[in-house]
Amino acid sequence: MRVQVGDVRLFFDVEGAKLRADGPRMREVPTLVLLHGGPGFDHSIFKPEFSRLADIVQIVYLDHRGNGRSDRGAPEHWNLERWGDDVRAFCDALEIERPIVMGESFGGMVAMAYAIRHPGHPSKLILASTAAKMRFDRSLEVFERLGGGEVREIARRFFENPTQPVMAEYIRSCLPLYNQRPQNQEWIARSVQHMELTSFFFNGEIRRFDMLAELAKIRCPTLITAGDLDPITPIQNAEDIAAAIAPGLARLERFKNTGHGCQRDDPEKFFRIVREFLLS
Repeated sequence: MRVQVGDVRLFFDVEGAKLRADGPRMREVPTLVLLHGGPGFDHSIFKPEFSRLADIVQIVYLDHRGNGRSDRGAPEHWNLERWGDDVRAFCDALEIERPIVMGESFGGMVAMAYAIRHPGHPSKLILASTAAKMRFDRSLEVFERLGGGEVREIARRFFENPTQPVMAEYIRSCLPLYNQRPQNQEWIARSVQHMELTSFFFNGEIRRFDMLAELAKIRCPTLITAGDLDPITPIQNAEDIAAAIAPGLARLERFKNTGHGCQRDDPEKFFRIVREFLLS
């Protein structure tokens, strides 16, 4: 399904009813909006694992502008401010009120931009394996610890000049180190990819953004999840986010021996914590 949001049509999918039969009444459940990582991929990275939450929430999977099955839009609109505004406009178009918004990796960056720019809109946030400011020095240290000097050098070249050949080398050598458990790579084959956008983002936006000083604008309870062996968004980035959010709102959950996207290495703990947060 696609819906008009500003100058583009955004693709989304829905799992679970908003209103559910409960004896003599219809019971309303919260809506969880999932923002995928990348950029340059799509929402399918969340399927089918997140289906296990559909018993307590309605799940809405969204492809960001320029990603997946959504319209490409103009490259000058491929930035965190516009992507964050898109989340609000998307919810308005579908009359989703007080959503719980979860963003993973790049999606977490979008979620923070959305919550900073529209602080009264979300009821809760989940920021998974993400960063409010990229620290490539931290990433290079973890890559070297996990894969040695050669892998560190490949990652350095990608961070400094993410051309298509360098990106291919990074995907081949560095991506397997994102997680501690062997990952089924079928998600790459089934996703709709836009590598031009990936290169565009890593060549520009990712080097400029710094939301740490603005995170104090967030008003809602925020769950932050991070793995201690995440090479692309190291756990120190999550600690920075938690420290920058107003006291009493942030809950940081650290995962041991876990990489990028904690549900991939420790699904039992991840989904238990997320379920508790959704029900709280």
